[in-house]
Amino acid sequence: MGLKVGEKAPEFSLTDQYGEPFHSKDVLGKKYMVIYFYPKDNTPACTKEACQFRDRYEDFTDNGAVVIGISADSQKSHRRFSDKYELPFTLLVDSDNMVRRLFRVQSNLLFLSGRETFMVDLEGEIIMAFNSIGASEHVKRALKTLRNAIK
Repeated sequence: MGLKVGEKAPEFSLTDQYGEPFHSKDVLGKKYMVIYFYPKDNTPACTKEACQFRDRYEDFTDNGAVVIGISADSQKSHRRFSDKYELPFTLLVDSDNMVRRLFRVQSNLLFLSGRETFMVDLEGEIIMAFNSIGASEHVKRALKTLRNAIK
């Protein structure tokens, strides 16, 4: 299992789909972070999940959160995926699975990279950790957690 609620989120730096550096410390204290790990660009479940985050993106940003997708796919793959589905959020390249390991995201039974979503509050604490290979509940749970956190 991945990091648990109450644990501190690790700091990390990766490259986004445009080749730009992303540093989690630049967001910490300014916005909530929804960090979702997914197996692979352009696969049915991962596309469904990304499009659900896209469709609810304004609900996240209007409530002070950024959405960040992370997989081991290349920058080129992320860029094509982002462009094809008009994803308005950051996709990060974790080609060596370093950040996946920092968050302790496990592979599933099929040896695919696991699907897990975390919500990090303004102090850097994990306030939600949801692990399910099914894509449909991740966005709902993240939005519910965010809305409860800002009350």
